[in-house]
Amino acid sequence: MRVPSSIFLSVSLFTAETTAALYLSSTYRSAGDRAWQQLTLLFSLVPSVLVQLALIFFHRDLGRDRPFILLLHMLQFGPIVRCLEAFWTYGSVGRVEDPYVSITRKKQMPRRGRPEEVERQVGQAEGKLVTHRAAFARTAVMQAFLGSAPQLTLQLYICVLQRGVSVGRGTLMAISLLSIVYGALRCNILAIKIKYEEYQVTMSPSAYLCIFLWRSCEIASRVVVLVLFSSVLKIWVLPVVLANFLVFFLYPWILFWRTHSPFPQHIEKTLTHVGTAVVLCMLTFLYAGINMFCWSAVQVKLSDPDLINKSQNWYRMVVYYMLRFIENASLLLIWYIYRTDFYEFMSAPLLMLELLLAYAACIFFMLIFYQTCHPCRRLFNSSMGQGFEDCCALLCLSCTSAESSHEPREELAPDDACYDIPSDGGGEAANGGGHNA
Repeated sequence: MRVPSSIFLSVSLFTAETTAALYLSSTYRSAGDRAWQQLTLLFSLVPSVLVQLALIFFHRDLGRDRPFILLLHMLQFGPIVRCLEAFWTYGSVGRVEDPYVSITRKKQMPRRGRPEEVERQVGQAEGKLVTHRAAFARTAVMQAFLGSAPQLTLQLYICVLQRGVSVGRGTLMAISLLSIVYGALRCNILAIKIKYEEYQVTMSPSAYLCIFLWRSCEIASRVVVLVLFSSVLKIWVLPVVLANFLVFFLYPWILFWRTHSPFPQHIEKTLTHVGTAVVLCMLTFLYAGINMFCWSAVQVKLSDPDLINKSQNWYRMVVYYMLRFIENASLLLIWYIYRTDFYEFMSAPLLMLELLLAYAACIFFMLIFYQTCHPCRRLFNSSMGQGFEDCCALLCLSCTSAESSHEPREELAPDDACYDIPSDGGGEAANGGGHNA
């Protein structure tokens, strides 16, 4: 049984970021910056409350008689208590005999021929550790994109305005960036385990390294682009952010309504229709928050019993990165045009080039991960390169059809029409051919 190191890392990042945010807010209060103090506390306390509620929901504590645990969650100490409980469970393995043992079957990755099923016994203590790991994996994603990402954007914006980085602000920014990258990494691992739940998945160190470099370049370049754009056009950044958020928030619901599927009732037996709707809205809210800063490896599908799309859609990923690269380049160009004398201390063209190269580097590391380091790449029905080719072919086809629709049509003279088109069938064929063109 593995040591619950991922739980310890999640709690460490959560505690360090909350502590750094509280200290920085106190410095803002001492300096008289009430607005920065309130926003710093907002992006720290609201995600903390959501994490407490999520842990209570995942462990189903509302239907159990555990008032002390609920009190600790209300005091925002829930993750620390859950971490201690996980390590206590891990330490008790082998010393106490499990009264209940279940058998799980997992397939090994096929190398030569068909995959083989492997049976193993899972005790009650190991089952509790699996529940703890799953809960902290999901709360790490929530903390990263509902708290750390807005926090990092805010503190970097303050650094640009004040032309300096203090020790407290720099510490909080570093911890927030690590929290976002770790949340994106957990999102990738979670997507792999959900899509290939029948298989025994093992991540290699090279896979972790590729995901870390991929997500670091993607998130850092995206945050810097948003901060630079908002520093010169403070009002126009709101439509850009709201448009991005609404598109990804409504997209799963539009797909759900198009399938005419019944309203999901399998999330939790104790939830009412209103409670289920709230949980689904929170899920799509988190999905939109992830896609605001990076590609969400977990694709929401409300018509699926697991609420997750388990198919590998290369086309959607290619379209996302193409449009995101175009958006980042457009925002940088607008910033370059409207920049003020405030940015004389930096080379604007060089900064634009570095940010675009950083986003290109993230795409490069992503391709390396899916081509060489993905633990389930032998199960892919198609490659990402094929998805890129299909996307380019579709774009070329749409451009060709658009050009042909704008070409002027030659009109026949009355005499030519009488002699060159002998029958109605020929006219229908000509019209049909023009429509297909």
